Amino acid sequence: MRKLTVSVATLGIAALGIAIPTAAHAGPGCNADWNSHGRDGNVRAWDGTDCGGTLLGVTPGNDPAWGDGSGPFQGSDADSASSVMNSGFLGGKDVVAFYWREQPDETSYGCLSPGEKYVDDLSRNRFTNDANMNNNIRSHVWVTASACAPGSFIS
Repeated sequence: MRKLTVSVATLGIAALGIAIPTAAHAGPGCNADWNSHGRDGNVRAWDGTDCGGTLLGVTPGNDPAWGDGSGPFQGSDADSASSVMNSGFLGGKDVVAFYWREQPDETSYGCLSPGEKYVDDLSRNRFTNDANMNNNIRSHVWVTASACAPGSFIS
């Protein structure tokens, strides 16, 4: 009888797990973009949610001023990102720190780990100074995970 009770309880838990939907925020646009290039060493940003709209920039490097006239992000790219992706290579400086201001300001940033891959809607995230990240990124730098404070990782 004990085996039957355990089996019924296990079956009930498994059925319950299947019946509860997950709360993942994975959008089909970001999934499709990720699947088209995988881990290619770059950071990307779009002006729309779910990796849609205009692709603002793609780079394996840093850009300390998204609003200037040079680098992979230029002019109106500053304060325009609504979704971002980290397809950087694993190891070393594999986290992207996105900054609220140009010339990275160590007090107002959000970090995207390579395991998270992308954020399909930045409006769910805040910089370390509590400002909303949507349409507020002005620069980025590749850093190690230890350079990011607890609570600064975005998803």
